[in-house]
Amino acid sequence: MAKRTEKSTANKKQRSFEQTLWDTADKLRGSVESSEYKHVVLSLIFLKFISDKFEERRKELIEEGHGGYVDMVDFYTMKNVFYLPEESRWEFISKNAKQDDIAVKIDTALHTVEKNNKSLRGALPDNYFSRLGLDVSKLAALIDSINNIDTVEDNETDVVGRVYEYFLGKFAATEGKGGGEFYTPKCVVKLIAEMIEPYHGKIYDPCCGKRYIPCLNRTPYMLQW
Repeated sequence: MAKRTEKSTANKKQRSFEQTLWDTADKLRGSVESSEYKHVVLSLIFLKFISDKFEERRKELIEEGHGGYVDMVDFYTMKNVFYLPEESRWEFISKNAKQDDIAVKIDTALHTVEKNNKSLRGALPDNYFSRLGLDVSKLAALIDSINNIDTVEDNETDVVGRVYEYFLGKFAATEGKGGGEFYTPKCVVKLIAEMIEPYHGKIYDPCCGKRYIPCLNRTPYMLQW
């Protein structure tokens, strides 16, 4: 009973920060279409996530007595962590959130991360925030909301995936019938999985929230989403 209560509280908290992000992003309406919210938010959450991982690894090196190596790239890549120059760190973005050129600073951060990490070549938007022409105060409010999210607190929680799924669902709801083209509700995916009864392998649905669904057994509700 206690575990169920704790899980319910956790889910409520999770939904709360997702809803807060949507409400904050919704204030961008007028300069950004709702279909663009997820790109704006996920780009910022990506920067927050890799920065949190960077700071976590940096702290680990110092605690291990390797403070002299905190600026050596290899000591981060060996743990699958991106090394971030100062202008790409979330602390820098957050500190400059209310500056008139914050959009340029975000684009520079994304460009620098991509430039310094070959695995990300072509994966991040180019001058995206500068081209959008977002209101500085509204963008700053969004940065402040994301600043309150600890993306590495729970290693089992896919924060980026949860936000993406939530935003897809909200976008689909605002689009009405046409929204189904971009988003398949999780309950529908589970129903389909139950009907086809997969015994092994993976089910792939690019619009179901999490992209790969391991078929651990024939009970759909035991699948990991």
